[in-house]
Amino acid sequence: MRWSRKDLLDLQSLSPEEITAILDTAREFKAVGGRAIKKVPPLRGRTVVNLFVEPSTRTRISFELAAVRLSADVINFTAEASSLKKGETLKDTAKNLQALRADFIIIRHSAAGAPHFLARVLDAHVVNAGDGAHEHPTQGLLDVFTMREHKGRIAGLKVTILGDILYSRVARSNIWALQKLGAEVTLCGPPTLVPPIFREMGCRVTANLDDAVADADVVNLLRIQHERQRQTMFPSLGEYTSLFGITRDRLKKMKPDVLIMHPGPINRGVEVESDVADGVHSVILEQVTNGLAVRMAALYLINGAHGGTPEEN
Repeated sequence: MRWSRKDLLDLQSLSPEEITAILDTAREFKAVGGRAIKKVPPLRGRTVVNLFVEPSTRTRISFELAAVRLSADVINFTAEASSLKKGETLKDTAKNLQALRADFIIIRHSAAGAPHFLARVLDAHVVNAGDGAHEHPTQGLLDVFTMREHKGRIAGLKVTILGDILYSRVARSNIWALQKLGAEVTLCGPPTLVPPIFREMGCRVTANLDDAVADADVVNLLRIQHERQRQTMFPSLGEYTSLFGITRDRLKKMKPDVLIMHPGPINRGVEVESDVADGVHSVILEQVTNGLAVRMAALYLINGAHGGTPEEN
């Protein structure tokens, strides 16, 4: 299918065909990453601005490298050293970047809806790199891409998302993508962090870890989002680990081919033991590698897929 959207703001609004188009294109770009010369020309002459108003390591570097690999010029925006600290509005900042002929604005912001707002007021392409507790579409895509690479399909997979669901934008993007592609999603964690309202999204909700992971094909772990919580949601990290942490003993009770995933950063010894995070079931570092291919695919498609297919470059 031909991509027709100006922006990538969420996965909730994408069709299964659009999600699959990004995944298929990412597979081609992952092959490009295996070449001796990894740079291709589709974004030559384009300017990409990383407008990260919220801290990030993996996502910012991944987007920067994706744009560079596509031959774009890249500008990294630091909020702490910008006019935002002087009271300038996000709209005015973005408008000024567009006036400097920025073609892409990749935004990460603590306010849910910030990318959608910019998409309405800018002619430049807007890509959501995470907005509040709303969505993180490219993380959702790279997670699904990794699952599909290992399992060969998404339809029919049983995926358990474990941890802080309430405050997680990653969880929401995963839920939308997985369900659109036919997976069965189970959410597990403390009841304060996995409220029953998530059943309205079509998910199974449980606070019983053994039940949640017994027949799971994939277990995607989420860290506790302390920076977004307004109150204490469970007694202590020690209690959380004892009830919901993935240990070697708990791993032994899962399917022998289960995938252990985590979007990072990992809190070792809290949501997962180091032996599990670094073990044979873990695909955590593969997620990082796949994130580069997915973000290259997203930028390529949003640009209008100009400059030939990945194989032709």
